[in-house]
Amino acid sequence: MAKVLASIKIFPADTSTDLSELKSKIEKKLPKDATIIASKEEPIAYGLVALIVNVAMPEEVSGKMDEVEEALKSTEGVSEIQVVNVTRV
Repeated sequence: MAKVLASIKIFPADTSTDLSELKSKIEKKLPKDATIIASKEEPIAYGLVALIVNVAMPEEVSGKMDEVEEALKSTEGVSEIQVVNVTRV
């Protein structure tokens, strides 16, 4: 069974957002079959730091990526998301 790995850049609502707390909120909101397998922080500008997460999910489920994006967008503390890369593993 193949999986899809998506790298997603998450921009916090402001510079004072605790990224580890934000990651915990995101993990709780993700659909059941989607999991964060890695994350890192990337400085953007003026003290803003983005959270980049790698999310693994099953390939066979139609619309799973849409569910993941909606879960991320609806998480408190998330300003914007950007899908950087999607690949099959």
